[in-house]
Amino acid sequence: MTRGARGPVVICMAAALLAAACGKKPPEPKVDAAAERAAATERAKQGPYGAQMKALETAKGLEADINKKAQDAVEKAEK
Repeated sequence: MTRGARGPVVICMAAALLAAACGKKPPEPKVDAAAERAAATERAKQGPYGAQMKALETAKGLEADINKKAQDAVEKAEK
């Protein structure tokens, strides 16, 4: 082969490799997403975001309490 004829051959081989690689499925993650999310939340509670995490939990508790009281008030008003 001459030097000029190698270019198209290399391009064709590269295209064939790319086409073969496109059909592969990506590897499955080795970590469960829900477990990792729970672990990250616990790390955040212990780390620099501890105060913010506690405030968020308190706000969620207040939200549930307010919603319950509002629902009770609506039921009482309907009677």
